[in-house]
Amino acid sequence: MKKLRFAIIGCGRIAQRHAEHISRKGILAAVCDIEKEKADQLAKEYEAIAYDSYEELLKSSTDVDVISICTPNGLHAEHSIKGLKAGFHVLCEKPMALKTSDCKKMIEAAEAAGKRLFIIKQNRYNPPVVAVKKALEEGRLGKVYSIQLNCFWNRGLPYYANSWKGTKTLDGGTLYTQFSHFIDLLYWMLGDITEVRAMMQNYAHGNAIEFEDTGVVLLKFANGALGGINYTVNSYDKNMEGSLTIFGEKGTVKIGGQYLNELEYQNIQNYTIGDLPAGNTANQYGSYQGSMSNHDKVYDNLIDVLQNNGTITTSALDGLKTVSIIEKIYSAAI
Repeated sequence: MKKLRFAIIGCGRIAQRHAEHISRKGILAAVCDIEKEKADQLAKEYEAIAYDSYEELLKSSTDVDVISICTPNGLHAEHSIKGLKAGFHVLCEKPMALKTSDCKKMIEAAEAAGKRLFIIKQNRYNPPVVAVKKALEEGRLGKVYSIQLNCFWNRGLPYYANSWKGTKTLDGGTLYTQFSHFIDLLYWMLGDITEVRAMMQNYAHGNAIEFEDTGVVLLKFANGALGGINYTVNSYDKNMEGSLTIFGEKGTVKIGGQYLNELEYQNIQNYTIGDLPAGNTANQYGSYQGSMSNHDKVYDNLIDVLQNNGTITTSALDGLKTVSIIEKIYSAAI
């Protein structure tokens, strides 16, 4: 079976991760960035064609199967829709978009073009996350009473300097850029959220960002469970924790570590989660780290779907749900 051919739009840090996995599983045929030197550098490394115009890439890359969107958050919808309308399958980085209405337009464009739209939610592949999801599906914890999400990371002023990050238009907010993968897991584990209360503040970043660096959120789920989110990018010097704790009638379990990569606690009636495989390391971005690096599994699923009629792991509807929840939180914030 011939290898799929890919193009990457946006040649920033996360694009390096995409290029690495594409080169192992397919062919990176073209890359694009408005800063041509970034496109040239990535293209040279992988023997791809470099463009500084997205429109030119779409017009010229007739042999490409999939476009991977690695541009700033606020451009995901526009670039995905253009790629779909041009006849390509699209893999879009998180968050899917900054508005639910844009997510719907992306889904409509995919349906109209008869193409697949993949959304990256790599935390779903973390071994302890997979194990706890299985336990929930099997009813091991019984009725879930509550869930607590803690996201304590560090993003200092240099992270936002001379960048689209920190702007409402292209970044969107801390929940979009840093913690959307965590929000996704709340939905994936427990389902829809019906009520939200939130308080937010920018304590340490002044005019460097146009939104909060700290937030406290209360949630009520459609199944009756209560939830809480405590998050900040003010953890001193480095990331501290990314954890998810579930309290149910038959058990309590906590996934922790810095990136939901460790099963820190379990006490479940007549059941033990054991023999977890080692997870991938976190994404390395120089002076800071991101979420777990499971892009290899994302690309495995994409290839399975397109070449073997496999089942998509993260649907566009799941991506929309994450954006919808974040919208609700920001709308409720005081």
